[in-house]
Amino acid sequence: MDTLDVLSHGLANLSMFPFFDMAHYVVSVMALREQPGALEVSRASPLACWFSSMLYCFGGAVLSSIMLAEPPVAPLSNGTAVLLASLLWYLVFYSPLDLVYGIAALPPLRLVLSGMKEVTRTWKVLGGVTQARSKYKDGLLVMIAIGWARGAGGGLIRNFEQLVRGVWKPETNELLKMTYPTKVTLIGAVLFALQQTHYLPLHTHHLMLIYTTFTVVNKTRMMLTGSATSPFAPIESVLHKTLFTGFCSYAALTAPSTNNPNGVSERLQTKDESVKKSD
Repeated sequence: MDTLDVLSHGLANLSMFPFFDMAHYVVSVMALREQPGALEVSRASPLACWFSSMLYCFGGAVLSSIMLAEPPVAPLSNGTAVLLASLLWYLVFYSPLDLVYGIAALPPLRLVLSGMKEVTRTWKVLGGVTQARSKYKDGLLVMIAIGWARGAGGGLIRNFEQLVRGVWKPETNELLKMTYPTKVTLIGAVLFALQQTHYLPLHTHHLMLIYTTFTVVNKTRMMLTGSATSPFAPIESVLHKTLFTGFCSYAALTAPSTNNPNGVSERLQTKDESVKKSD
């Protein structure tokens, strides 16, 4: 138990700047570079590429500021962080011989960088929850929403970021089909909000250690196995089938029958005509 306390306190006191923040920026900019058409945009319009990169790096802070009615440019007031993110953006996209991206994309180094980025997720989620709690002490849903936005804002505002690059794909909306990072961030926001409001009997540093360990280990497992399957998939399937499918699907009610291509509307029209004849 003493070892657990030492580890949890050590993790809670760990500074994210500069190394963990650098890992977050590098992985985020690499994720942007690997989007279809991103390289072409970086050559045609470096400003649009830079702006998209900043949204990837600081999207959570920007979105949470908007939700709390604070200036959305406030996260960009940290000149050191913006300068560091901009430097890494330039190196990932424009370094000679593509050296920086080539090195960062090596599987062992990318594994380490991705694990460090998952560590920063804990701080972002907890920071969003505590920021919301300072303004809305009993607002559990507000804490969850801000923690979620702070930790997964880059994904939640992806459609806006795509517009900056001249792409419009509404079907990629995170609320329509949530990716694993968005899901795990939402779960973290719920856990930390419950802990901050004393519904979850855990110390903050203990929950930080548990959540960080889960995210890092699971991200490492997914990268090593090449699996994109979410560990929450079985639970999601059971909950969806139990709570949200109902007794008959909407598609079954609206699908046209084999002998009647016009479907339900024509059957209703026939019924109305029979009623009129009976009158």
